[in-house]
Amino acid sequence: MARAIDGGGEFIVAGAVANADAAQDFLSRHRVDVIILDIEMPGIDGLTALPDLIAAGQGARVLIVSSACGDGAATTVQALALGAADTLVKPEVGAFAGRFGEVLNHKISRLIDNDEIVVPRTPAAAVAPGDDFDIVAIGASTGGIHALSLLLRSLPLDFRLPILITQHLPESFMPYFAAQVAVLANRPCEVAEDHARIRPGRILIAPGRAHMRCVSMGDGAAVRLSTTPAPSGCLPSVDPMFDSVAATYGDRALGVVLSGMGRDGALGAASLAAAGGSIVIQDRASSVIWGMPGAVAAGGIADAILPPDEIGQLIARRRRPC
Repeated sequence: MARAIDGGGEFIVAGAVANADAAQDFLSRHRVDVIILDIEMPGIDGLTALPDLIAAGQGARVLIVSSACGDGAATTVQALALGAADTLVKPEVGAFAGRFGEVLNHKISRLIDNDEIVVPRTPAAAVAPGDDFDIVAIGASTGGIHALSLLLRSLPLDFRLPILITQHLPESFMPYFAAQVAVLANRPCEVAEDHARIRPGRILIAPGRAHMRCVSMGDGAAVRLSTTPAPSGCLPSVDPMFDSVAATYGDRALGVVLSGMGRDGALGAASLAAAGGSIVIQDRASSVIWGMPGAVAAGGIADAILPPDEIGQLIARRRRPC
């Protein structure tokens, strides 16, 4: 793996150690940009060590490279929920050159590259979001699962508003992701199906194969799935979700944009703001990649820019009775 990185000519391997304790010791003496972490190691496993290594890394992004991170693997979602920035399947011994090396270096580059980060035109806490809302719609990508876990843990058990989530993940990961979200939020969570009703106290997640839109049903609202290409090129995309929430709920909606690469959600957030809805985004310091929230900030439409746990607290305050 070190040869694959050094051979790319863009990055230098600062050190290589055999276990989590050695990594802690190394990080106490050296600063790095990215930590590459395996899951199965002598002594403490990678998932157990992950939170401590994130803290020791002082801002370094953690890339999990493990054979346990295959398609649809629960380990992948667990790692992302614990704060890993990204994951990659480790190949068999002897297959670290060629395509794997290219993908590895590309993932490292994405975690280090700050070209997508823009300067916000809104202060750290602009105007407070609307005093009331009937739905919360959340969009996220790289780094978003950990941010989402922090946000959901900040919501009280009596928070009953429906929550819609569009997280960039392949379809095979969605069932386990929904199960993880249900545990984190301590409320029902399902992968959305076409025509599913949007109900209080329920979380619906966009499937990996389609956008999640909502439509008015007269006596409430329901989900409609769509595969119409979105401007961002993402599937699922945050933009169609925000657009439809704006059309269905107007100024009674709250949109949240968490860590993620690219600009997905910026157009939909503009539609939601134009309809009178409120927009809250994750701050740059706590984001793995500030592309998506940064794009919204650049548009000057963010009502507040906060770390995920404070976003959760803000949401909770808005619905908590006096």
